[in-house]
Amino acid sequence: MKYTPNLVAVAIALTADPDRRHWGYDLTKTTGIRSGVLYPLLGRLYEEGWLDDGWEDQAEISEKRPPRRYYTLTDYGLEQLGAVKARAATDPRFTRIQLRPAIW
Repeated sequence: MKYTPNLVAVAIALTADPDRRHWGYDLTKTTGIRSGVLYPLLGRLYEEGWLDDGWEDQAEISEKRPPRRYYTLTDYGLEQLGAVKARAATDPRFTRIQLRPAIW
């Protein structure tokens, strides 16, 4: 996995609450990463086994919209993204990465 500012921002966002479902739209708002960059990154994390995914249950949706896809961290992903965060903490290139206030 290429070590980039986008990966670091996603690692910070996902590991901030590792037991919850993460929606792509919320991650775009929290990290400031455009969807055209975020979704391919989430796809790579999924392919590497760092994330699981699923679809929102239609019965949980109160408004008229299609189910949303969500992502959850695997144990392996939590370990790997934790290592990404630890490396970023000591790398001066990544000291300016800050997440935006969460919208969920």
